[in-house]
Amino acid sequence: MITRTPRRVLPAAVAALATAALLAGCTSGSGTTAAPATTTTAAAPAPSATPTPTPTVKPTGANDPALKAFYGQQLTWGPCKKDPENEEDTSALQCATLKVPLDYTAPATATLDVAVVRNAATKPDQKIGSLLLNPGGPGGSGVEMVAYDPKRFDGPLHDRYDIVGFDPRGTAGTSPLNCLDDQARDGWLNTDQAGADHGKQLADACQAKYAQILPFVSTRNSARDMDVLRAVLGDQKLSYLGLSYGTYLGSLYAEEFPDKVGRVVLDGATSASTSLVQHNIEQQAGFERALKAFAADCVTKAACSLGKDPEQATQKLATFLDGLKDKPLKTESGRALTSSIAWTGVISRLYGGEKAWEGLRNSIGWAMVRGKGDYLLDLADAYNGRDKDGHYRPSADAYTAIHCADGATDAPAGEQLQAALTDLAAKAPLISKHDPQSALFDPDCRIWPFRATEKPHVIKSAAANPIVVVGTTGDPATPYAWAEKLTAELGNAVLLSRDGEGHTGYGASKCVRASVDTFLLDGTVPAAGIHCPTD
Repeated sequence: MITRTPRRVLPAAVAALATAALLAGCTSGSGTTAAPATTTTAAAPAPSATPTPTPTVKPTGANDPALKAFYGQQLTWGPCKKDPENEEDTSALQCATLKVPLDYTAPATATLDVAVVRNAATKPDQKIGSLLLNPGGPGGSGVEMVAYDPKRFDGPLHDRYDIVGFDPRGTAGTSPLNCLDDQARDGWLNTDQAGADHGKQLADACQAKYAQILPFVSTRNSARDMDVLRAVLGDQKLSYLGLSYGTYLGSLYAEEFPDKVGRVVLDGATSASTSLVQHNIEQQAGFERALKAFAADCVTKAACSLGKDPEQATQKLATFLDGLKDKPLKTESGRALTSSIAWTGVISRLYGGEKAWEGLRNSIGWAMVRGKGDYLLDLADAYNGRDKDGHYRPSADAYTAIHCADGATDAPAGEQLQAALTDLAAKAPLISKHDPQSALFDPDCRIWPFRATEKPHVIKSAAANPIVVVGTTGDPATPYAWAEKLTAELGNAVLLSRDGEGHTGYGASKCVRASVDTFLLDGTVPAAGIHCPTD
């Protein structure tokens, strides 16, 4: 999920690994544990500006005769390809490739290979089934979520579940989307002078390289892939833990396959009923609040470079970061720390909550007091998926492509645009001032070459089994109000809350983890109204 501004929902695992606080599950490494997947085309459909639309939700899945071969396939498990940047012992993992239709409305025309990894249950005689994972994004790799922390679920959960990760369409090992070369992406991300053609640059590059797959990378199609995977793994019901954007994937699954919903947990909730522009305004407000919380803590520390007054401290930091437009800082690598990149570095640490604040405080101090931008640049690189050699992760543009395939193409104009900008300035005056239009249109789907039929809508769960939603009161990326909203919209759902800062709750609270694990293991639904502390 790469874009030039720091307003997107970072995959929960990337945030965690970047801050050394959590997990889920995709890293800034440039490799993938499974062999790269390919798109197999047997008389593949010719791409066009008006691709086959996502059909209205209807009975699909195993009941569709045209999908029988996909649901009946058997996975061939084997050793995973070693990622040289992954220092974990992955010898216990097994990898496979799942075959799915590129276009579910025409499944005979072309297929897609989905990368899958499995960490088998340690007590197979007590096995419940498979627990599927998604780390967020869109753009996060479920394969890397498992491979980069294979012991993360050790204990009763791993005793009784195969821990399974898969890469959604356009990400990591499943036809990854990387439209710009490394040099072009450096310039695209670093610029503080983004013009009207900035979004078009990416859109044109993606169309030139990936026109065949772009219409089919939607979350709904990935939800359908997940149901094929569920069946092929031999599970009658889906057990699933989705973080951040993964809550949207899980919600769409529950909408389309309610009879297959087993024990589903959605942590760091997003709502399908909110337009992208409104979503971005509310997220900006979340980061503005988190920035003030960080500043309020900073001024109590002797090493804080922001002064002693919390309100003035936040303004001082924002003024410094915005000032880098005119006077970027140099780094030892010779690269400049621009305002855009500096904001990205700062925002990236807000995902990690209080545990990440000391590192952020030190990085800001080096920039403001010593004039050295190296540490903020390093934070931004980790966030953007840029390694030490200047290479970006292989699915750098999945964030934009999936959002646009999900229907984020409608945009306000004229008076509606001005009203949106006014609302943004009122709710997030400091964080949005740098580039308000980019904050509203992140990603910029206005000029995307393909239009989806998916629209914002309320998802209600018709599943017999309740869904557990996890919300964190100080979550900057997926504000707590979204968790409350999704719980109410789903209907058959219960909200489990974590009190504290940072993105998602499962990796930050033993109390949340215990409640979620108990639900996944024996189906005990957390009591309504539970609030867990942060560890």
